[in-house]
Amino acid sequence: MSSNDFAIRVTNLSKRYEIYANPRDRLKQFFASRLQRLAGQSRKQYFREFWALKDVSFEIKKGATVGIIGRNGSGKSTLLQMICGTLAPTSGSIQTNGRIAALLELGSGFNPEFTGRENVYMNASVLGLSNEEIDARFDDIAAFADIGQFIEQPVKTYSSGMYVRLAFAVVAHVDADILVVDEALSVGDAVFTQKCMRFIRRFQENGSLIFVSHDTASVQNLCKSGIWLKNGKIEQIGTAKSVSEAYLQYTLQEIYGDESKLSSIAPDTIINEVDVEEIRPDLDNLPAIDYGAVASVSDNIDTATGWKTGNAEIVTMVLTQLSPGQEGIYKGGERVRMTVRAIAHEPLSNPILGFVVRDRLGQDLFGENTLPFTNRVPTPIGAGVTFEGVFDFILPMLPNGQYAVMASVANGTLYENVQHHWMHDALIINVSSSKVRYGLVGIPFEMVTIEVIRE
Repeated sequence: MSSNDFAIRVTNLSKRYEIYANPRDRLKQFFASRLQRLAGQSRKQYFREFWALKDVSFEIKKGATVGIIGRNGSGKSTLLQMICGTLAPTSGSIQTNGRIAALLELGSGFNPEFTGRENVYMNASVLGLSNEEIDARFDDIAAFADIGQFIEQPVKTYSSGMYVRLAFAVVAHVDADILVVDEALSVGDAVFTQKCMRFIRRFQENGSLIFVSHDTASVQNLCKSGIWLKNGKIEQIGTAKSVSEAYLQYTLQEIYGDESKLSSIAPDTIINEVDVEEIRPDLDNLPAIDYGAVASVSDNIDTATGWKTGNAEIVTMVLTQLSPGQEGIYKGGERVRMTVRAIAHEPLSNPILGFVVRDRLGQDLFGENTLPFTNRVPTPIGAGVTFEGVFDFILPMLPNGQYAVMASVANGTLYENVQHHWMHDALIINVSSSKVRYGLVGIPFEMVTIEVIRE
């Protein structure tokens, strides 16, 4: 990468904190250690070292969108604070190429005694705007925040949502090259969150975005690449999808503990990821009829990724058509049947089979599991028994693109269960649509008219 192609370059970055058992140990460290050094004695350490980050290195290209995930205490916020310059590293270096605007923990950068207006001027000036530039943009900032007359009140009187509204309004109007968002949007209301997401989508067209969240679906939705931090170190760097899937497996393993061991499953050959727009069903042999949407379904079990414990295993997964029509052609609106077949290697007291259909951004569109049935009709399964879950439903009309169907077999209840076999991409649905639809899925409307009521 050339010297000007990067937005952020982090090299061997580390941050150490000194943890003292009591206040007098801090005084001992300050005075006694210096006296020991003057006396030529070895210096005694009165604190315990805690490394929030240890030898972290990565590069983010200009225009890239990167999601950072990890458990609380993994070093995410520490990393962002050092990138933004509000925290000094113990060792290592950070290079940034462009103006950074950050929305970190709630209320950061605000003086609670100042009014909202005063905090806008202070915060924007810290981000590099002159007073004249802030004057010209203040009305737009106030309109974006939409907190009314509260902008003239001290921010210590604000709710958490009002804090975020004002903070995001500032960073949205400073012409930043790099935007850093650290889970702050989780406290906003739905209307303001949508406004922020529209801004972020526009920002992604030209700027670089670092997005931190515990919500892996949001990371896959917004980001192309992902970084997983664990105990202050980089556990994995890759596509947002692969990193999110690995993190999901890790978090479940933490929940299960020694009860079940999740072993990763991966295809024998690596399948290169292809842009959705480049994948199309073969329509050459279909009748010359405008089906509106034509979906082809392919089995992907042999190359699906995920994990398993060895207690149960998914064998097959198929989608079949129940409504009259050409077999293998799905337009949306017809009755279909999803069948998930599995085999139990150990007895299952309360087996659960289920599936979820996801779009290319990892967003859950729809799905179901067998719990509604087994809650009424308990169905224990013995070792060596093959069983299947059958789901009949009306297939939605899907917009153009590629969809992955996740399948799983578990044992337990809705709130306490162990996922014994989890496959991220058991089925692949390719959709070629010749009709414009709105939203994540479409429905077949029975009637659409326009009428004159009164002239």
